[in-house]
Formats: sequence, C-alpha cells, structure tokens
Amino acid sequence: MFNLKGLSARQLFAKNIGIDLGTSSVIVYVEGTGIVLEEPSVVAVDTNTDHIVKIGKEAQAMLGRNPEHIKVIRPLKEGVISNYDITQKMIQHYIRKACGNALLPPKVVICIPSNVSEVQMRAVIDASTQAGARKTYIIEEPIAAAIGADVDISSPTGSMIVDIGGGTTDVAVVSLGGVVVSESNKVAGDKFDEAIVMYVRRKYNMNIGTRTAEQIKIKIGTVYEPDGRKTMKVKGNCLVQQLPKEITLSSNEMLEAMMEPICSVIDSICSVIERTPPELVGDILKRGIVMTGGGSQLVGLDRLIEDATGIKTRVAKNPTMCVANGTGKLLKDLDKITVGDRIDLSRRKRT
Repeated sequence: MFNLKGLSARQLFAKNIGIDLGTSSVIVYVEGTGIVLEEPSVVAVDTNTDHIVKIGKEAQAMLGRNPEHIKVIRPLKEGVISNYDITQKMIQHYIRKACGNALLPPKVVICIPSNVSEVQMRAVIDASTQAGARKTYIIEEPIAAAIGADVDISSPTGSMIVDIGGGTTDVAVVSLGGVVVSESNKVAGDKFDEAIVMYVRRKYNMNIGTRTAEQIKIKIGTVYEPDGRKTMKVKGNCLVQQLPKEITLSSNEMLEAMMEPICSVIDSICSVIERTPPELVGDILKRGIVMTGGGSQLVGLDRLIEDATGIKTRVAKNPTMCVANGTGKLLKDLDKITVGDRIDLSRRKRT
C-alpha cells in the first residue's frame, strides 16, 4: 500500500496533457500550465543492444554524425506511426518529462491527421496507453489547429484550415464543431526539404543533407517573387570529384526548387474547395483561409495560395503551436466532450 502522506498534489495527480504528435516534432501542453516542451520526433538507437541512446534534441544533434552502431530514426512517417515500439517509448519519455512521477497518470489527448485509417488511429491510442496514459483521446489536427488559431468552429459558418506540418498537409473545412470536407496530403515540410536536396544535386552536382536543406528553406526559402534577393553559402559533397564543395544559393532559385511539392499542396486546397457545399464556400470567401503549422511559415506561400484560389489567405499567429494550443484548450472539458476514444465538440453545446 502506498504511503501518500507528505506527497504534493503534483506528485499524486498528473494533470491532463495534450500532445501534438508530429512527424517532425512533439509538442506537449499541460493543463493549467501551457506548453511545457517542444522536441524533435527523433530517437537514437544502439543497434548492438536495441537500447535507446537519446531522444529529442540530443538525438537530432546526432543526425549525420552518428557512428555505425547508432541508428538515428524518426518513428513517425507522413503523420502516422512507422515504428510502434520506438514511438511508444518516445511518448513515454515525454509524458514522464511533462508530468514527473505522479502516482495517477494523466489523461492524454493526441492529434492525428484527418482521414487516417482505424488501424492507424488505434496504433496511436495503444502506443499512448502503453506509454502510461490513464486514458487516451484523439482529435483531428485541423480541428485542434482551428481552435488554436482562435477560429470559432462551433458556429454554422464555415472556415477553411490549411495545416502544413512536417509529414502531412491537412486541408479542412470546419463548421458546427466538426470537419465537413477534408483531405490529408503526404506532401509537407519534409518534401520541401527533399525537393531542395534534389535541386542542388541536379543543378550543382552536389549532395547535401536534409538538415542543410531545412536551413536553406528557413533562411532563404520563398515561393513568391522575393522582395529582395537573399543568398546563402552551402557546403556539401561534389558528386563528380567526390570532394568538399561550396556553392551560393539565392532565394530566386527556391520557387523552382520547391515547385512540385508546392503545387501538390495547392491542388489539395483546390480539391477541398471543389467538394465544399456552396453555402460554406461563400463563408470561406468572406472569412478567408487560415494557415497553421511550421510549413505555413514558408515565405510567400500565403500569397501564392491567395493568387491560386482567389481567397484571402493569412498565416495564424504562432502557427507552429496552434495544434498544441488548440488541444490544450479542450483539456478542462474532457468529461463533457468525449465519446469513447474521440473528441466530439458537438456535445459541448448540449451540456
């Protein structure tokens, strides 16, 4: 029997937490506190012993620098679990880091991409439960993103959300607390990085890593006519001479480099608009498109989408945190808005 005397409330009861379980990063929101951690979804494993060596930022720092017996992996791919055991251990690590050693484990809300299969959804729930959650609920990312972006989704007025993460782009029209039309595209931030890698390889006969490509995207990436030309020196391996090489890339080259994945994202947006009921299309024309997620910060992407759709487009405030913040706003009402393993916001109006 436990001796509970002298234990604090934090040691006894873990507060409910929300997790934005992304392909690129994990963001954890604790009820009553806010966002307590943001870490890369990266795990380093010793292949000789199958033991986890590092998780998060420390594991990411090993990418491209790891010895042969250390494998650095991302256990989530394109928004879904690709390595169940490693994902479970990663979630467990972050739950403990957020809640400490509370005797009563937390209830957890985890965001998932729209249109995932029942099998993929169940894998997320099971991984969280095995990681130590007392109960796990899931919510679609566009809903959480809309709430985090301060969009009123409870009204009958339609709103369009474009959430561009690392592994998926979720496009959805939301109304009356639910998703009316949606599409999940496996083209997002990671594909932007890969496109830059391929562009440098094709044009300059030079090989660079995805982390370098991500830095290029962040520093000089733009998909609209840039206001001013920016340049960046980039180092890599010459594919011809097999020697170190340095080139200078400009922001003017980025639209060409990322054209293919960007067009795929725009096609998804147009596809959702085509399938949206006419009444809600009228609402979207008035309210505009709201962009969230780290990929939405790509310079000029909002202007390009606006030109392609004819609909005013804006990037939400603090877009990378919208999904986590939206999840956090639901934690205090869990008992009122859950049905089984799902969040059902329509119940909020009836209680």
